[in-house]
Amino acid sequence: MVRFIDLSVAIDNDTPADPPIQKPVIEYFDHSQSLGQLLPFFPGLDAAHLPDGKGWAVEKIMLTTHNGTHLDAPWHYHPTMEDGMRATTIDEIPLEWCFQKGVKLDFRHLEDGYVVTAQDVENELRRIGHMLSPLDIVLINTAAAAHYGEPDYIHRGCGMGREATLYLLNRGVRVAGTDAWSWDAPFLHTARRFAETNDASIIWEGHKAGRFKAYCHMEKLCNLDLLPSAGFTVSCFPVKIKAASAGWIRAVAILDDQ
Repeated sequence: MVRFIDLSVAIDNDTPADPPIQKPVIEYFDHSQSLGQLLPFFPGLDAAHLPDGKGWAVEKIMLTTHNGTHLDAPWHYHPTMEDGMRATTIDEIPLEWCFQKGVKLDFRHLEDGYVVTAQDVENELRRIGHMLSPLDIVLINTAAAAHYGEPDYIHRGCGMGREATLYLLNRGVRVAGTDAWSWDAPFLHTARRFAETNDASIIWEGHKAGRFKAYCHMEKLCNLDLLPSAGFTVSCFPVKIKAASAGWIRAVAILDDQ
């Protein structure tokens, strides 16, 4: 029997899941409020002609391409990628990247703000007995997921560092994902380290690995704790937005329980 696990969070007005500057706004129109939209399409029509005098339900949404569960394109990280080529936008991502076998790395024990290293990745792969194959979709289960919807969610979880990201990319991974707000360590913790070291190379270092190899990653996943370490398929096709840095996805894990 095939089983589906939803890895996507909902976009709504009330859940604290982004900084205030990125907060989505959804305006809801119910079946009565929408009559002013519907009736002008049909001159002479009034509410009495419609079943129960009702029109349609529709929503008007203001949001960024990085609200909700989404897939970042290389263009988000830097204007160029390997060999100086223009970075790929979300409408240019190969579809075969977005439907592949998945593997989960469990880093829930790592403290908030910790920067995951290549050795951490290698150790976890050894623990679960998995050897990466090209196009494997790697999901990072962090401590952030347990705090989704709380005011400090964006400060929670570990982040993937430059060397950890390149470790994956050098083995053929082209899509990865995290249940945290960002692929990188939360900004709050990175800002503290930057204040101490004045080393700007640590800022967004996991994202910036995309300058050297093209890749995409998902952010704000959920339910990763329900997944086995391997033996499932991930579907994460992005909405096709021309020349955009990201696209919303309904990320789903597909398991064959037979």
